[in-house]
Amino acid sequence: MSTPREPLRIEYDPEANAAYIYLTAEIPAGSVSRTVCVDPREIGGVNLDLDDEGRIIGLEVLDARQMLPRDILPT
Repeated sequence: MSTPREPLRIEYDPEANAAYIYLTAEIPAGSVSRTVCVDPREIGGVNLDLDDEGRIIGLEVLDARQMLPRDILPT
């Protein structure tokens, strides 16, 4: 049986039109071990942040208004 989780947290910067999606409750400073850029020819500007064990802990989405469902970003 799985334990209840808090919903994903999304921060949006309208000036940059970029969103950051947290897959963990918090990402302390220095805990991102590596950032991997997804091939922009495949899906656009997406960067994955990984911890020191190679797990994805957050992702940045550029052109967020075009890339993400409208109902998850603030108006």
